[in-house]
Amino acid sequence: SGVGRNWGWASAGSSILAEFGTLHMEFVHLSYLTGDPVYYNKVMHIRKLLQKMDRPNGLYPNYLNPRTGRWGQHHTSVGGLGDSFYEYLLKAWLMSDKTDTEARKMYDDAIEAIEKHLIRKSNGGLTFIGEWKNGHLERKMGHLTCFAGGMFALGADGSRDDKAGHYLQLGAEIAHTCHESYDRTTLKLGPEAFKFDGGVEAVAVRQNEQYYILSDASQFPNFVLQLNCVCLFPSFLQAIDKYCRVSGGFSGVKDVYSSSPTYDDVQQSFFLAETLKYLYLLFSNDDLLPLDNWVFNTEAHPLPVLHLANTTLSGNPA
Repeated sequence: SGVGRNWGWASAGSSILAEFGTLHMEFVHLSYLTGDPVYYNKVMHIRKLLQKMDRPNGLYPNYLNPRTGRWGQHHTSVGGLGDSFYEYLLKAWLMSDKTDTEARKMYDDAIEAIEKHLIRKSNGGLTFIGEWKNGHLERKMGHLTCFAGGMFALGADGSRDDKAGHYLQLGAEIAHTCHESYDRTTLKLGPEAFKFDGGVEAVAVRQNEQYYILSDASQFPNFVLQLNCVCLFPSFLQAIDKYCRVSGGFSGVKDVYSSSPTYDDVQQSFFLAETLKYLYLLFSNDDLLPLDNWVFNTEAHPLPVLHLANTTLSGNPA
């Protein structure tokens, strides 16, 4: 019909932060290739609108109503629904050869608010990122949130107030927490979400959060490439091969705490598009795709760093 439609469950048909915020890299590059600024202008328009809006506690809610231009329910997550929005602010800066200072400022402002309002340390000393829901911090960390450990490390260079060491340490602590969420399962595969309530730490409590669906260690390899840390992955690879391989490919499992897991009978597309691709890159030589020249989008597609100071938008020599 040519008419856009949002999901009803998304705060009464709102648009989702991780979706409308995760266009920057691809659309900027598309304008670079075609010489047509329409794609670049679209994503910059979104960015300008977001900059103007008041944000509760400096946090970006996951939902924005496209008809009213107002936030939907005040739910902020660095995991699902929000994750790649923050990733792309940082990577837009990197892809621009660190000239897109607006993207860097938005990233710095966002992570300062995240650290202040969402990041806590458990009784057992595990650093985790919770979720903000209607004025309350839920002490639950999603599997997808684990990418943030690497994001903090990747963004350490160029951080405000000479806090590179702080963000490297913070990234390492979050990575350790995610490693624990894997290690505390029977299968050594991470659950979809894990709690930090009372005596429960880095463990999924609800049955509907105990599954694993072939995701790439919470997109963690996305950034572990920059961390040069492969401590998690030999056991992770062995667990996938042992518990997820079936005759026709690979399947997700319904309960990572069960010694005799049952399959969900689905091989998710991101298993090929992300998990295996990142693992291949992770164990390849660093010069395969030098990170000074390439930035990976969230699905591990390599996009070149654009030295825009020396080019026009169309990619021809200035």
